[in-house]
Amino acid sequence: MAEFSLDINEDQQTIKDWVHDFAANVIRPAAEEWDEREEFPMPIVQEAANIGVYGWEFLLSAMSDPTGLTLPLFIEELSWGDAGIALAIMGSGLAAAGISGNGTPEQVMEWVPQCYGTADDVKLGAFCVSEPDAGSDVSSLRTRAVYDEAKDEWVLNGTKAWITNGGIADVHVVVAAVDPELKGRGQASFIVPPGTKGLSQGQKYKKHGIKASHTAEVVLDDVRVPGHCLLGGKEKLDAKLARGRDAGRTGEKQPAMATFEATRPSVGAQALGVARAAYEYSLQYAKERVAFGRPIIMNQSIAFKLADMKMEIDAARLLVHRASWMAATGKEFVAGEGSMSKLKAGEVAVWVTEQAIQILGGYGYTREYPVERWHRDSKIFTIFEGTSEIQRLVIARAISGLRIE
Repeated sequence: MAEFSLDINEDQQTIKDWVHDFAANVIRPAAEEWDEREEFPMPIVQEAANIGVYGWEFLLSAMSDPTGLTLPLFIEELSWGDAGIALAIMGSGLAAAGISGNGTPEQVMEWVPQCYGTADDVKLGAFCVSEPDAGSDVSSLRTRAVYDEAKDEWVLNGTKAWITNGGIADVHVVVAAVDPELKGRGQASFIVPPGTKGLSQGQKYKKHGIKASHTAEVVLDDVRVPGHCLLGGKEKLDAKLARGRDAGRTGEKQPAMATFEATRPSVGAQALGVARAAYEYSLQYAKERVAFGRPIIMNQSIAFKLADMKMEIDAARLLVHRASWMAATGKEFVAGEGSMSKLKAGEVAVWVTEQAIQILGGYGYTREYPVERWHRDSKIFTIFEGTSEIQRLVIARAISGLRIE
């Protein structure tokens, strides 16, 4: 088991520098264009695949780091380049995490590579949980999965909302209710293979920020998938449902929650990248911008703001790295540490980017300067993969041992 250390080892520093160069030289120059176009930046994802930044091999290597720090370091640098493009590159990782968290070893080996494809044939994955009437309340999903025993097929019906890569992905991982009476304990995850009939893209959302990331509804109309596309297998699901019906509930995690718990520190790392970009830009601006005969950083009102920005970013990073280390070393989240990291980093990103606009003044409010885009991008980190309110609920339940509503 790796001991916790604040030192970045040589391999991690090499990856950090490598990704930073890609973010600085490829992502940043294209960020404004793709934000304006509000389209999936496939050419950038293709470039990422060409050098190995986008691919299941790199993801597997990063996730197998015994310290747990390679992945958040990688994600922070990518998001420092641009949050929307970074999410376009990382979005398939949600599907991969859903498969890894709920599938058998054989299913993981079969389907995770198909979420990425190869540099010569890039593929995308999508993780489909949220619904129009079930965002934070994932226990109330209406999407149904019914087993057709005669054909050994599952039939999926419903509509998913706010899905990253939804409808344009090759592999969709869908969380559906098998036994609605058991709420979240009666759910299962299913692979919908490429080209499956009945799956279509619904509304594509026009968003406040992270515009380069494709977000849309996924409509499932009598979608039939083979029995082997049930993640974890039917025997395991039947046993879980039986225990749930006997006891009223099981001690097992919901499929969606298992995925989100694993990915929340990574979302925190995304927020860190945005916050750091805004801090670094406004620091440099404050040192160069002259008003009343001297650089504006010479005024305490500006200097203290920057000091607080740096402090908050560093505090959030420590929480993200601690949660990532705990997950990698098998330490239980006893106080909602994963939620803490995502909550703190998300709210810091919103606050820091707002301070950056204030430091730039009127220039900061224009689209000629990137802090305006970073501020728009930052807000999503207090909303997706569990709102700030849900994170506080998770933490409160963890520290109290009570079912706080």
